[in-house]
Amino acid sequence: MIDDILLALAGALFVAMLALLVFVRLRNLDYWLPAYVIDIPRRRSPRRDEEVHVILCLCDHYEPHEGGPSDAVAMARVEAWRRGYPQQLGHFRDSDGRTPKHTYFFPAEEYKPEYLDALAELCAAGFGEVEIHLHHDGDTAENLRETLLAFKRLLRDRHGMLSERADGELVYGFIHGNWALDNSHPHGLFCGVNNELDVLRETGCYADFTLPAAPSPCQTRTINRLYYAIDDPARPRSHDRGVEVGVGPRPDNGLLIVQGPLLLDWSNRKWGVLPRLENACVQDSQPPSMARLRLWLRCRIQVPTRPDWFFVKLHCHGAPEWSHFSLLGDPMVRFHEQLAERAKGDVRFRYHYVTAREMVNLVKAAEAGWAGDVAGALDFELPPPPILSDLASRGRQPPEVRAAAEA
Repeated sequence: MIDDILLALAGALFVAMLALLVFVRLRNLDYWLPAYVIDIPRRRSPRRDEEVHVILCLCDHYEPHEGGPSDAVAMARVEAWRRGYPQQLGHFRDSDGRTPKHTYFFPAEEYKPEYLDALAELCAAGFGEVEIHLHHDGDTAENLRETLLAFKRLLRDRHGMLSERADGELVYGFIHGNWALDNSHPHGLFCGVNNELDVLRETGCYADFTLPAAPSPCQTRTINRLYYAIDDPARPRSHDRGVEVGVGPRPDNGLLIVQGPLLLDWSNRKWGVLPRLENACVQDSQPPSMARLRLWLRCRIQVPTRPDWFFVKLHCHGAPEWSHFSLLGDPMVRFHEQLAERAKGDVRFRYHYVTAREMVNLVKAAEAGWAGDVAGALDFELPPPPILSDLASRGRQPPEVRAAAEA
């Protein structure tokens, strides 16, 4: 009898271990799991007496042509956002009295002026900004450089987008299509440019917001960090490691990498056994919630000089209809309501809606030793794009956007 029990237990343990190994391999955890284990002492929830400022940024891989629809369907998707975002979320305010915001990383290969004109109206009303997204494959450094320079100039000249440094350089934030930044896909897919980090930096990219990429095999070993990656043109995936912001000297040739939270969620288990992946994605199967916020804060993506600032960079694919419920519907509405409730009941908890540009300004301010408040550093290095003042002053917003902005 005892031998049978022991044999059954051994069999169950073997099956469990086999399932775990399959899970690790299928989800590409083997690449970043060692760093995750090493990070255990760092990962902890804020104490009750700890001051918390949540720097919340939603980076939208905004692809109207996701799934290959017609131009009419793609435009209808954009219109749904133009109308729906201010109607559903325009009345919410963060701890600084600012509305929720998206940063629309728009794919260069999907450009049509009418899409950007509609997004410009949202941006002018205070609901976000536009940055650059790109899908490419088998590319060259020369062609990539031309594509980025042409698209950033188009966004600026035609639509009043993007920030301009004091020295006149036009700059942009970037998200790589299919996660394959710096030719990081193990089969060489979806990029082709081993020196992509240098090309981005040299064409005015102020930061990359692609990560986390998990469960994609493009995920880096470095997780839950703000860091400078230095390109090695001789090999792909140079952003696998880097110099953490505020820990080492800022390298002159480094590109800032802004990562979102990545961890295993043992409170939400698949089949009651295996942890689910918390990868900062917001979609219908992963709606925003206060439970997820607690996980995001545990990652402590911070700059050491400002331990009260918690950088939470999320991502989504907002344009297709299958994301509208989680991003424009009840889950997102409830999430903003709960943020307000939490702040009202806890004087140590504050939350701040920011764009990608504003998040980087706060990272730079913290790195420089900024001791002031969040609101005072939103334009620390990178000024706002002209659209935030020009279009509003020309009165081109539609009535529903203007009404929400004035609420």
